[in-house]
Amino acid sequence: MTRPDFRQAFGPRAPFRLQGKALGLALGLLTLVAPFGASSALAQSEAAGPPAAAGSAFDVAAVRQLLARGDAAAAAGNLVEARRLYDDARVASRALAGFYRTIAGAFRGLDARIPREMDDKGRQSIELLAESNMRLAALLRRQGQAEVAVPLLVEVLTATTPASEQGRKAYQQLVEIGFVSTPYAAGAAAGN
Repeated sequence: MTRPDFRQAFGPRAPFRLQGKALGLALGLLTLVAPFGASSALAQSEAAGPPAAAGSAFDVAAVRQLLARGDAAAAAGNLVEARRLYDDARVASRALAGFYRTIAGAFRGLDARIPREMDDKGRQSIELLAESNMRLAALLRRQGQAEVAVPLLVEVLTATTPASEQGRKAYQQLVEIGFVSTPYAAGAAAGN
């Protein structure tokens, strides 16, 4: 008996393919905040109203919570846990930005309100990605792994701009690490 070839049915061009890590993180976030009993979930949903009013398990607030937990772990000296939480925040914010971008694209030309909302949420997700990268880069530098921080700082520059506050800070850290040598003075005339 031969097994069916699932690669034909679910190959690289299959629609709605999610990256395993993003899906795993989303499911992990759901288990963090999901109630343990079905009856308590029903009671909570009836008491709290619609899910948008109560907040969801996979949104920018959840990423902010991961960052806050990472900050607390770093302050307590638990750098391994802080690194894990910052990395989880990076993965979640990147996934959220992609999901919001996809939803916005699906509704463009149909209902202008939805793409505007998704674009706003996408910008918030990108800002959280930059914050996550900056915190993780600072942690890595603290651990003496500045070379591992370089891709994170470069990603901040490409996700934001060198003219933004986060972009300037990321570039300044690249100068401090020695990865680049020309300082960037925002607003100053470019040298020859």
